[in-house]
Amino acid sequence: MVQSVAGNAEQFKHSFREEAREILVELEAALLELNGNSGDQELVGRVFRGLHTIKGSGAMFGFERLAAFTHNLETAFDEVRNGRLAITAELIDLTLSALDQIRAMLEEGAAGAPAADPACCEQILAQVRKLAGLPAALPAAHSPASPVQAAAAPVLAGPLREWRIHFAPDSAMLLNGTNPLLLLRELSQLGGLSVKASMASVPPLRELDPERCYVTWEMVLATAAGEDALRDVFIFVADGCELTLEPVAKQALPSAADLTAAALAEPRSAPAGRRTTDKPDTATSLRVPAAKLDQFVDLVGELVTVQARLSELAGRRDDLEIAEVSEEIERLTSALRENSMNIRMLPIRATFEKFRRLVHDLARDLGKNVELTIEGAETELDKTVIEQLGDPLMHLIRNSMDHGIEPPAVRKARGKRPTATIHLSARHSGASVLIAVADDGGGIDAAAVRGRAVEKGLIAADAELSESETYALLFQPGFSTAKQVTDVSGRGVGMDVVRQKVDSLRGTIDVASKPGAGTSVTLRLPLTLAIIDGLLVSVGDACFVLPLANTLECVELTRDDIARANGKHVANVRGEIVPYIRLRDHFNIRTARPDLEQIMIVETEEGRYGFVVDQVLGDCQTVIKNLGRFYRHVQVVSGATILGNGTVALILDPFRLVQDAMRLGAEGQRARAAPHRGAARQPSQPAVRAH
Repeated sequence: MVQSVAGNAEQFKHSFREEAREILVELEAALLELNGNSGDQELVGRVFRGLHTIKGSGAMFGFERLAAFTHNLETAFDEVRNGRLAITAELIDLTLSALDQIRAMLEEGAAGAPAADPACCEQILAQVRKLAGLPAALPAAHSPASPVQAAAAPVLAGPLREWRIHFAPDSAMLLNGTNPLLLLRELSQLGGLSVKASMASVPPLRELDPERCYVTWEMVLATAAGEDALRDVFIFVADGCELTLEPVAKQALPSAADLTAAALAEPRSAPAGRRTTDKPDTATSLRVPAAKLDQFVDLVGELVTVQARLSELAGRRDDLEIAEVSEEIERLTSALRENSMNIRMLPIRATFEKFRRLVHDLARDLGKNVELTIEGAETELDKTVIEQLGDPLMHLIRNSMDHGIEPPAVRKARGKRPTATIHLSARHSGASVLIAVADDGGGIDAAAVRGRAVEKGLIAADAELSESETYALLFQPGFSTAKQVTDVSGRGVGMDVVRQKVDSLRGTIDVASKPGAGTSVTLRLPLTLAIIDGLLVSVGDACFVLPLANTLECVELTRDDIARANGKHVANVRGEIVPYIRLRDHFNIRTARPDLEQIMIVETEEGRYGFVVDQVLGDCQTVIKNLGRFYRHVQVVSGATILGNGTVALILDPFRLVQDAMRLGAEGQRARAAPHRGAARQPSQPAVRAH
């Protein structure tokens, strides 16, 4: 039992850490918004409530040092709420530094996590006290005296309001390592609290389990705090208790003594047939470990593969009963697949919000004025993709801050606003999501990039490069145009990290730049890395899958159509000339070409393109399997899938296929135009496109 209790306590500490990490991100966002809007009392309230929640819940789950440290910050922001302390840049910087220390205290004990610096913590608190005009040492957040102080003096300024509070913790709360008395102590710090413990649910001694909680509490609180502040006290146990908050009507407001007497005389009774400690069915969300979710999606993927085999088997047999069962299982599998994919989809807001702090700190260090704007924060994509976006976005922002954005004096001389802008945006595009980092800085100096590449031996001095090939040099390992190495950039590592991450996510990079006006780097990434809807096609004996979300239509290609094109790879589709790529030629498949072929028309960044195949076999639910590290440089293939008959089909990436065909065509034209010159050395090209 001791081991079970200890295990449960660790589980709930883990839950607290997860919740606290989210609160810290929200706190950083609120503080940075306050930096330009110091009079917004709603933002001040958000900061105060966040600190208050971390403090109270931290003490409850055994993070005493974290709670004591946060208590000092909370007191300072209480001074701000009451108008006795002004919001200044210094206070915000100190609080941001304090959040770094809180985050370190939160992660103490985790492998590789940096420990909080006690000297730094004390220095931060000393500066905060000095700013707030507070005593040299504030009292501890929690006194070791009585856990609940009845009728304590209110600590908040403003008109008082009285609340009736019914608190019935789940009987298993003690097994989780939670002490409900600490919650009551936290509540008492909000105002004058009168408490009555009800023993109505305590069973006879022979049935009593000493490790369970049978007590409920009826309380009356006189406070200036609002309902949100009261509920924040119980935020980490709200799903495991029965909690009722009822404001006392102003027109019949009795005294605290009367309310206490009423609470003593009329204890709240539970509905018939239900004990007061039963947990109400009010939970609207459930935290699930990521590993369990990944395992669930993997099992769904295996089910999709087995269902494809069943459909294949049913199609070969003339058995109506098997066909009906196969169709029903296909319907259920499809619904399960959609639901499992939706569970994995998360909004990108949290990832975007993290960079407000990065932009704020870098702007201060570089002596630049920069604001971060965000668009499309509610755009959803696979959690696995989101988890790997942090590093590439960080490097793109750092590169914009250091290389792209000019100092205020230079911007003013060029007729620009002294404050520069970095714009983070996200939007859906078919089966992909487009994530862009744009700045209004000086743009990319293509000549400087080319000169640096020649200097480093990446290209020959007489090499002819297109704009996209020039921009692709930025993503080469060790490439940098910086004259000297700084703390921010100059080692040529950041953009290489971006390329590697985007490649591993089967994405592409689109660079658009205009001298003097700024640069935009857009990452095109798949919505999910697990299962997609696809169209199964064949070329000779090989099968391929094209993503269904990008496919517009299918048209026939006859020998007469080919003859009318005079050898060019274009087709007339209802009056529109559409270029196409013959997959047979592109993949060097040496089998006889059928008289009637099919063109799959796909929407790409280059416009509408066609892919010529022998036959369209139908749509399929495709479980994406990685090809392994030996095929990591094969850009035009995004993975493979197992078909119902057990064979393997490659999943094609239409965007990279088009880019690969255009690159090969451009190289062929250059070779024909300059046959007398030796082949210039060209860098290996990541999937980069220029505007």
